[in-house]
Amino acid sequence: MRATLPEVAGGRAAGCAVRHVGVGWPLITHFNASEGGFRMAEDAAGAVPPRLRRRLTLRHGSPERAGLLAAPLEQLVTDAAAFLGPSPDHPWYAGAVVLAGRGGTVALHRALGTAVRYRAYDERTGTGVEFPPGERIATTVDTVYDLASVSKLFTAILAVRRIESGALDLDAKVAAYLPEFGGGGKADITVRQLLTHTSGLRAWVALYGAPTREGRLRILWDESPVRPPGSGYLYSDLNLITLQLVLEEITGRTLDALLHDEITAPLGMHRTRYNPPASWKPGIAATEDARRPWSGLDRGLVRGEVHDENAYALGGVAGHAGVFSRAWDLAVLARTLLNGGAYGRARILRPESVALMFTDFNTAFPGHAHGLGFELHQRWYMGAMATPGSAGHTGFTGTSLVLDPTTDSFLVLLGNAVHPVRGWRSGSAPRVAAANLLARAVPVRPGRGGTAWFRDRAGAGPGAATLTLPPLRLGAGPAVLEAAVWWDTAPGTEAAFLEASADGGTRWRPVPFTTVRAGAPPAAGTGAGDHQEPRAHPAGSVTGWSGRVWHRLTADLTAWRGGEVRLRWRYAAGGPHSGRGVYVDGLRVEAGGRVLFDEAREGDAAGIEAVGWVASED
Repeated sequence: MRATLPEVAGGRAAGCAVRHVGVGWPLITHFNASEGGFRMAEDAAGAVPPRLRRRLTLRHGSPERAGLLAAPLEQLVTDAAAFLGPSPDHPWYAGAVVLAGRGGTVALHRALGTAVRYRAYDERTGTGVEFPPGERIATTVDTVYDLASVSKLFTAILAVRRIESGALDLDAKVAAYLPEFGGGGKADITVRQLLTHTSGLRAWVALYGAPTREGRLRILWDESPVRPPGSGYLYSDLNLITLQLVLEEITGRTLDALLHDEITAPLGMHRTRYNPPASWKPGIAATEDARRPWSGLDRGLVRGEVHDENAYALGGVAGHAGVFSRAWDLAVLARTLLNGGAYGRARILRPESVALMFTDFNTAFPGHAHGLGFELHQRWYMGAMATPGSAGHTGFTGTSLVLDPTTDSFLVLLGNAVHPVRGWRSGSAPRVAAANLLARAVPVRPGRGGTAWFRDRAGAGPGAATLTLPPLRLGAGPAVLEAAVWWDTAPGTEAAFLEASADGGTRWRPVPFTTVRAGAPPAAGTGAGDHQEPRAHPAGSVTGWSGRVWHRLTADLTAWRGGEVRLRWRYAAGGPHSGRGVYVDGLRVEAGGRVLFDEAREGDAAGIEAVGWVASED
């Protein structure tokens, strides 16, 4: 029996609850943070949220209009420009366009460097041969880039549209649509496995080595999985190439026609397409001086044609690569998805379809969270924007797109990182730097008063950062510490610890505590918070995801009564990744029925020793 979209959303994607609203379409009403589902919460009246009703469209505006802080966005541009220089040995990109926004406002849209800088790569000296200054082309905000694997998102959207209509079954065998694909041990691979990279197919194979399209497809038909389908995650271009062939088979239309008619034309994405015409070339960023041995084909400087060899061999139209676009168009796509599949008067997906794309189907493979087409919660390029609901993708040429539904924010970074040669690419540092700063630009208002104590990875110096209260003498009666705490950190690499010392600060012991979400508790069955309330922290620490909301903290200090004690928060970080940071506010200690310390009292607050922590308004 064919599974309908609501059945898939409600019964097969872990952590989702479905509620029917409006004209009968179900909305995914929550995400399960431990399982990575996407939340599309209803408002208090049970209606569709305002952002879905309005179908927000984009306009340029100030950071304030977007609900963002200006200083981190300014720093974002500064940091992005730094990667035009050695990063660490060569420029990470010759030029880039960075776009950041929240809600319906694009608060940052900036062009950096050059779209065309090098005419060749000199392999003998390992240097780029530059065009004369007068022949170089500066990047503009409308420069069009080869998106490389970000193209996969468009293929996935087109596939999910077919799941909506019932023309494609998520759990069907691919060979049911493409009988030739079933050879080589691939008969059991499903459509879902293509979209979540769990088919077992290897990452890549040189289809371009065959002289004809039939020969290239024969390579795919004969390909065998390198691991049993469904047994693990293995990112593969072959998955989305196969999905392209499925779509073309069931629709009788080419992928580029589907892209135009069903996505780019309805959304007004006028600078997004396969095989851009010659008239676009002056506004397209160059990619690689493609020559053997570093390239699979000898093509010289590539500009206006797809960089990926397999996509090139398939005529420039491929499920895994080949789409060209500009930053604004990708922002429109981001806004469409954050709107629940609609933009202005156009709707390309139902809200529950977007929820499927942002729901983790790979819970059995920790670290490889993946929706239908979208990568989820990947700190290696999403940085501090990574949350259980964050979705995005990167492209080999130096492109990336990140969406964070929890803050309604989006980030586009387009760079020509393979210009003049792919060997100059080095990690995802510009992507992480930009994402960290956009995350920081989303304000966190203090729970009470004008400021709260803040600490994040960006301010980390040698050793740990500490926030220490003055010595307190606890009586014989009950004693308790109360505070408000907000945390979003990279699990296993950064945490905040509540500690106590009874010997003046020589030795410190953890102080267990409990936390409760501030304000009204989440509605029953919503999965918001993912933990029973109150939540115990027996190790005296907070780390990971807290839902980006304030929590009320209570710690029993009975073990330290009858003597003098010092209390402190200690922030420690290690490893390559970080989250948004930790905030502490409203510190208060009560013992024996009287208040020993209250941060709201000016004299008490003056006694706090802050090392690495700062008083922050946001």
